This record gives sequence, C-alpha cells and structure tokens, in this order.
Amino acid sequence: MYQLTTEHSFDSAHFLAGYQGKCGNLHGHRWKVVLTVKSHELREDEQQKGMCVDFAELKKDLREELDALDHVLIMEEHTLRENTLKALAEEGFSIVQMPFRPTAENFARHFYHIFERKGYPVAKVEVYETPSNCAVYYE
Repeated sequence: MYQLTTEHSFDSAHFLAGYQGKCGNLHGHRWKVVLTVKSHELREDEQQKGMCVDFAELKKDLREELDALDHVLIMEEHTLRENTLKALAEEGFSIVQMPFRPTAENFARHFYHIFERKGYPVAKVEVYETPSNCAVYYE
C-alpha cells in the first residue's frame, strides 16, 4: 500500500453556536489540513507512471479548497440573525456558511468527502485547529 500526504493551512474565524464555553465566542485559528491518499498500485500511463497520484494536482486542489476559506468567518447556517449577517456584509466581512457546526471533526469529514468526489483515493484527512489538537476522519 502506498500513501501520499500533502498539507495546506488557512486562517479563519469561527464560533460554535450554542456551546457553553470559550469556543462559543468568535475566535480564530490557523487551521492545518493534512490530506492522505492511498493506492495498492502505481499508475502506468506515461504522464503519471510510477505515481499514486500527481502531487502537483493534489496540492493544487487542496490549496484551492482551503484558500476559499482563508481570512473569512466560517459559521453554521442559521446561527446568526439575518440583520446581523446583513450588517456584517455591509461592513465588507467575508462569511462562509456551512451546513454543519464548524468543528475540526466536521471539517475533517467535509474535506474527506470533497476529495473523494474529486476522484482521489482518500485514506484520511487530519484537521488541526491548533498545533497540538487534531481531528482525523477516515472510512
């Protein structure tokens, strides 16, 4: 079994609506996403001969996904009042609403499925919200 790993980071703010503790308040992280793909065999086509996947493509795709979340407020849908969202938008803040609570665990599953849909043979996704706290998702 072969495994390839690449990683990329982004900075964003989030909060955990309804959480009774510090994480219920707006705060930021330098998120690091570590994507691992796997394969039992290496490619045979001329371009990717001897590769599991093309690192250049994998890195580019991860970077594109994560750059869309860089320096934004990430929040769960329907957790702020409409007038609050409108006021933030009027002030020029970038907001990304997710259909899930923006925890490291949910992000790990989210990115796993994104790369699976892109056709990558995903082994696991690790999401660090701090250098020492990580959530891992695999199937």
